[in-house]
Amino acid sequence: MTNTIQVAALYNFTPISDPAAIREPLLAAAEAAGATGTILLAPEGINGTIAASPEGIAAVLDHIRTIPGCAEFDVKYSAAPTMPFNRLKVRLKREIVTMGQPQVDPTASVGRYVDPLEWNALISDPDTIVIDTRNNYEVGVGTFKGAVDPETNSFRDFPAWFRENREELLGGKKKVAMFCTGGIRCEKSTSFLRGEGVEDVFHLKGGILKYLENVPEDESLWEGECFVFDERVTVRHGLVPGDYGLCRACRRPVDDADMANPDFAEGISCPACIGEKTEEQRARYAERQRQNTLAREREAARSKAK
Repeated sequence: MTNTIQVAALYNFTPISDPAAIREPLLAAAEAAGATGTILLAPEGINGTIAASPEGIAAVLDHIRTIPGCAEFDVKYSAAPTMPFNRLKVRLKREIVTMGQPQVDPTASVGRYVDPLEWNALISDPDTIVIDTRNNYEVGVGTFKGAVDPETNSFRDFPAWFRENREELLGGKKKVAMFCTGGIRCEKSTSFLRGEGVEDVFHLKGGILKYLENVPEDESLWEGECFVFDERVTVRHGLVPGDYGLCRACRRPVDDADMANPDFAEGISCPACIGEKTEEQRARYAERQRQNTLAREREAARSKAK
């Protein structure tokens, strides 16, 4: 099947004095372009992943470029055979990626960017410690060979983890190389480390997605797949969709073994979240799943009748 849907992941750290004033015009432009996905606006900038036709994506990005401070921003493109998001959301947030460290300012100081084609040499250097800044369920799907897993539940946990483990982590290492899905979390994590007095900090430009897009698989140091926050769930080299499904109760990836587990119920629970949810929550998820199933059946019936 030909991929006719374009997916754009974008972010830009720039001061936005009144995010609320920007929201409605941006929402209107994205709706007019037929886009789905989520865009976050905060005083520190903009972050989002959207999907539409290539023309629709171009129209939304053109609108974003009219926002003061957003004439240029980081954007990564991929493709999908079907729309990877169900609806469009433009939300106001305190941070475009939540770290909970108000002193961290990526516009003032970040680590040194490393091109994907130069990344292998850096992380293969014995003087470099490689840190995965993502959450534990993301790391479980795939990571770079030899990378340290902080085993964090959220990005907000990263600063405390680093401070607690700093001496053991750095040891005799001279360089710290950090990476995340698309690069945005590393803007903050490298800025945070610089603020903690760590000088030789590097991060993968464009994140894992750019690496998987540009580095040939036979030269890759990536192991597994990369979790993405849309209906593709995971991607592999070349950004082709991976093999994982999604637990719609907790939004974590599930593989074939998870889906064969008795604790897995479509839309209701998986082995990872079965003990985290109350009976009331699972009942709510079950009703949501029932409604979604009915909606799909009605849509299939309408399509068949045409």
